[in-house]
Amino acid sequence: MNSALYVSDTKLKIFLVDDHSFILEGLKALIGAQPDMDVVGEAENGEMAVREVADCLPDVVVMDVSMPRMGGMLATTQILKSCPNVKVLALSMHEDTTYLRALLEAGASGYVLKRSASQELIQALRHVAAGAIYVDPAIASKVTAAFVGTPSLRGEAAGMSLSEREEAVIRIVAQGYTNREIAERLDLSVKTVETYRARAMEKLSLTSRADLVRYAAARDWLGDN
Repeated sequence: MNSALYVSDTKLKIFLVDDHSFILEGLKALIGAQPDMDVVGEAENGEMAVREVADCLPDVVVMDVSMPRMGGMLATTQILKSCPNVKVLALSMHEDTTYLRALLEAGASGYVLKRSASQELIQALRHVAAGAIYVDPAIASKVTAAFVGTPSLRGEAAGMSLSEREEAVIRIVAQGYTNREIAERLDLSVKTVETYRARAMEKLSLTSRADLVRYAAARDWLGDN
C-alpha cells in the first residue's frame, strides 16, 4: 500500500507507516488538512517503509511501533541508517516507557500515543521536523518517574552539578540538535561543544541518547527553544 502525491517544496513532507488501513486513512485526512503539510507516501509494514522512504525522502516518517513482518523499531533503525536526515516520529498504543526508550535508542525523534488528541500529533510533527525531541505529555510523567533514583540523579545530589555552559549544551543536545548547530547557537567551536557534552554526560552518568532525553524530560527541558 503506497501512494505518492505532488508536494510543494514549502510544505513538510510526511510519510505514514501503519498496518491498519483505517488508521492510515485517518492520518492522511488529518495531515492533509494542515496548510503546511502533505502526505507523500504510505506503507503497511516496516519492510515496505524502508524501501519507499529511501525513494521519496520525506521530512518526517510517522512510524507505527507494532507491525507484522518488520516492526517500527527495526524499520526506524534501517531508515535512519540509509536516510540520516529523515526524522522519525513513533506513533504507539504502548504507554510503557520501555517502548519509548527503545525507539529513542533506535533514533526516533519523538513518541506520541495513538489515544492522544489529533492536535498532539500535529504539534509533535512540527517539533520533530524543526529538529526537536517530542515526548507525548501523557507519558512524560512516567518518563520522569522512571528516571528517579537512577545513578545520574544520585550523582547530581552528591555534588556532580553541571557548569552553566555544560547545562546549556546538554539542554540543546536533548532537543535533538547536532553539535554543529549547537556551536552556532552558542557561538562556540564544534570541538568545545563536544567537550562540554562529553563532560556533562560523564558527570551525570548518562550513556545513551535515551538516558539524556529522560534526564531532560525530568526537568521539563524538552519544550525549551
